[in-house]
Amino acid sequence: MMEGKSILGLVLCALIFGAGFVISGDVGQYFNLSAFLIVFGGCLGTAIASFRMERLVFVSKVLRNSYRTRMREPAAIVEILVDLSVKSRIRGLHTLVEDERETSILFLRRALGFVVDNYSREQTTDILNTEMYFFKQRRDESERVLRVMADICPAIGLAGSVVGLIGMLSGVNDTGVVLATIPIALTSTLYGVILANFVFLPLAARIREVTDHDLLLQKIIIEGVRAIQSELNPRVLEVKLKSFLTPSAREGQLVSLARIKERFQIQEREEEAPRMAAPEEVGVAL
Repeated sequence: MMEGKSILGLVLCALIFGAGFVISGDVGQYFNLSAFLIVFGGCLGTAIASFRMERLVFVSKVLRNSYRTRMREPAAIVEILVDLSVKSRIRGLHTLVEDERETSILFLRRALGFVVDNYSREQTTDILNTEMYFFKQRRDESERVLRVMADICPAIGLAGSVVGLIGMLSGVNDTGVVLATIPIALTSTLYGVILANFVFLPLAARIREVTDHDLLLQKIIIEGVRAIQSELNPRVLEVKLKSFLTPSAREGQLVSLARIKERFQIQEREEEAPRMAAPEEVGVAL
């Protein structure tokens, strides 16, 4: 879901924007059904003529998920990967997919599946990079659809204004016709500008924001999985993955044997085994 602060800010700005229309006079003068039908129908028809219907449906799904799905923080992904690195040394690589809580991200679950299935580092990296590339391609195409529609809307609004002006000129001697067509000419341009700059461009920017965030998480996952396959020391892995984070998010120490045992419910009987009792043997430098 959208963050509470984002929703509050959006509602507040919408109220301020709407207040400008209310203060200027009669709100009803900004609503014209004919102008709305011209702009909305023109934009929708142009989109259908420009893109496949499957593409438009896909864009709607991407938008719905971008606002409904809670985005994970990079620091949380780093923590999961470091814990999995330690777990792989304690229990073995085959146990990495046992904890659903740790592998709830589809991309991470697939990556760990490759590790458990004994894919080589090169094969795993190549598959994940390919998946990430086409993920970006699909999102870029969705963003392009919205930006094309944003470019079209003002032109459609201008066309609506021309329709209103033609009607006004055709009835120049009739005051009633002039009064009926002037609102179409003016509000059509208004609707085109609003749809472009307050609907389609913000939606495109939202897709770009979510895509960049998801790509960052995927890059972190690829580096983490490669390190797990190469049995990199968890302390070194922590330092490496934290380079993806902002300086303020790098505080704290992730590799803690007590926290690892609590997270993965490692019992004392496992701890008593000679090879599991020494933190140095699992690569944990306390």
